[in-house]
Amino acid sequence: MGTTHQPLTDFDLLLLLQEVGLKIGRTSVHAVRNVFRHPRVTVHAKMEWEQLSGSVKARAAYNIIYSAIQSGALNRSKTLLDATSGNTGIAYAAICRELGIQVTLCLPENASAERKNLLAALGADIIFTSKFEGTDGAQQVARELAVKYPDRYFYADQYSNDGNWKAHYHHTALEIIQSFPQISHFVAGLGTTGTFTGTGRRLKEYDRRIQLVGLQPDSALHGMEGWKHLETAVVPPIYDEHLADGFLELDTAEVYDMMKKALRMEGLRLSPSSAANLLGAIRMAETLESGTVVTVFPDNADKYGDLLTQLDI
Repeated sequence: MGTTHQPLTDFDLLLLLQEVGLKIGRTSVHAVRNVFRHPRVTVHAKMEWEQLSGSVKARAAYNIIYSAIQSGALNRSKTLLDATSGNTGIAYAAICRELGIQVTLCLPENASAERKNLLAALGADIIFTSKFEGTDGAQQVARELAVKYPDRYFYADQYSNDGNWKAHYHHTALEIIQSFPQISHFVAGLGTTGTFTGTGRRLKEYDRRIQLVGLQPDSALHGMEGWKHLETAVVPPIYDEHLADGFLELDTAEVYDMMKKALRMEGLRLSPSSAANLLGAIRMAETLESGTVVTVFPDNADKYGDLLTQLDI
């Protein structure tokens, strides 16, 4: 006798979402032992590629989707829409594929071939935007679509969505505190600023003495995909300008050199963003007499094949 398949209900969707949540977060930590050494200062980084979709953006994407489904703003009759430089889009696509929800992404046309191919393989509908306008231009296109077709799209708007930073407030920061109750410094790059804002807020509540150091490129033209040079870019609405205790600016060439050092000395295949966070953490650590410096590795080098070839890594 044949089986009758009933359509999935909203309750079924929430159950699926909870199952997906088991694949998010709880990443392990790498202790930096060779590229930096000091008897009283340690540097550690959470390896954020150890979760669904392979990057730190899984945390924010999941929290945004979870909140939208719970509120009724997103279901299988709507398409999730957002602008992305790649990793958040990949996270949206990976999560929504398991939930049966369609995804449309506005992506700068100069995104790496690996990211484009992965998004296509995950079933995302990609709208390519100007490479000269970066994610700011992609956001503009997404906003216009959301206004034009409000019944078709749920506009996730990762740069303005509080679900972005709250994912790190409720989870990333607590994982760090659990692993390093003695943390003295948290260092992270600024893109959507969700990781820095959410983690930083919770760490300050835990211990006001913890120093929060924001990292950004030293110019508007740089090689840290997804990062913002805040002086020349549109500042994300979720960014808290009063949160950071200090800032460091990084040169792309030095970041690329750190990618090589990390592979040779730590056995890590890091993306530019992860190498930049490592470089920034070491720069901070070099100024200290004692302390525990923690950062995150947003993703590994799997999506940067062309760049690795150029750098002969």
